[in-house]
Amino acid sequence: MKTDYYVYKLAEAIKTTSRIDPELFTKYNVKRGLRNEDHSGVLVGLTRIGDVVGYERLDDGTLKAVPGKLIYRGIDVEELVEGVQSEGRYGFEETVYLLLTGRLPDREDFEIFRKLLNDNMPLAQKTKMNILDLEGQNIMNILARSVLELYTFDEDPDNISRENLMRQSIELIARFPTIIAYAYNMICHSNQGKSLHIRHPQENMSIAENFLHMLKGDFSQLEAQILDLALILHAEHGGGNNSTFTVRVTSSSETDTYSSIAAAIGSLKGPLHGGANLAVMNMFNHLKSGVIDHWTDSNEIDGYLNKMLRKEAYNHTGLIYGIGHAVYTISDPRALLLKKMARSLAREKNRESEMDFLELLEERAIECFMKFKGEQSGKRVCANVDFYSGFVYEMIGLPEEVFTPLFAMSRIAGWCAHRIEELNFGSRRIIRPAYRNVREAQPYVPMEDRG
Repeated sequence: MKTDYYVYKLAEAIKTTSRIDPELFTKYNVKRGLRNEDHSGVLVGLTRIGDVVGYERLDDGTLKAVPGKLIYRGIDVEELVEGVQSEGRYGFEETVYLLLTGRLPDREDFEIFRKLLNDNMPLAQKTKMNILDLEGQNIMNILARSVLELYTFDEDPDNISRENLMRQSIELIARFPTIIAYAYNMICHSNQGKSLHIRHPQENMSIAENFLHMLKGDFSQLEAQILDLALILHAEHGGGNNSTFTVRVTSSSETDTYSSIAAAIGSLKGPLHGGANLAVMNMFNHLKSGVIDHWTDSNEIDGYLNKMLRKEAYNHTGLIYGIGHAVYTISDPRALLLKKMARSLAREKNRESEMDFLELLEERAIECFMKFKGEQSGKRVCANVDFYSGFVYEMIGLPEEVFTPLFAMSRIAGWCAHRIEELNFGSRRIIRPAYRNVREAQPYVPMEDRG
């Protein structure tokens, strides 16, 4: 029997062995995806790091939709962004400090911390060459392998003391931009025959500026400013998002930092988590490439969006990418902040007509979704941050290969903060939820009696 056919034959068993009657989840009160029937998340832990607010729970137990809020260590991210921008500074480094320590730095602390991050951005020669030797076309995979390899260069990799956790966190946060930039340039060289550019991080640049410098060389101040904003907005999103929860679960077993962060990268790599902005861009390019002839015609846009919802157009999934969120209802604060600055970038790049189209598309998509699903869906929807981030990255001149790695470059700050918290609160336990077995019993049959 040929190997391929035998594997196919074995795989056919999955059709029956993996089937679970959906009614059993209701019968045993099991929360699919750790979600309640009202779409809220099942509480599985406590944190002092971040909060994501999209609704209020009323006295009768029902949910009331409210404008979205994202909170970092008790500070509204809108206030954080406005404060940084009003002072004309880059804010991601300050955000990292806040997430790791729980407080905002004073000027002296900030300068020392910024220098510490900058000092750790360059890669050791051996590490640099290992990254350049890694085979593959997916930067997230290369990033995960590079993180695991950093374990071998750490003189104390398994130590989970507070001091060692902070050291490892700072080193990883600082090195992610360098690894990602080098990995992309390596892929361009090995797979596309382009010249290999290795630009070293500069002492006088922010993380956003250094990433653009290492990735593509030239960049404008506005490009660096909006990238810095994107990094701030993606740095943390509560303990319940898939990749951060992965960090909490793995950290609760007291595994090493590199294994835990590599696991989170694997989670974020999944298209249902970190790849949404690319899905939005693919949809947007599809719509503007002649499918929608008149970018200002709401009726034409509505007609096609309804076909998409009925699974009659585009990729036949019934999804409008970038619309809806697990928590946010009326608005996603990250989308609002990014959209505001994206307008300035669109003006600089002479792409305002596309920006107008994207904004109209957001308006019509929400309206069409609510009419299609009806009030019985019980859920308000809004545009999430992915609706605009892909377009912003494209205007900056970033290749789509780095869209999801850029998410990891930002979220590593939240991952490290949650790992530190998971390993340092007094009543912690290894995270071990339960699954109920619903397979009926069967007898053991001797080999000669099996059909």
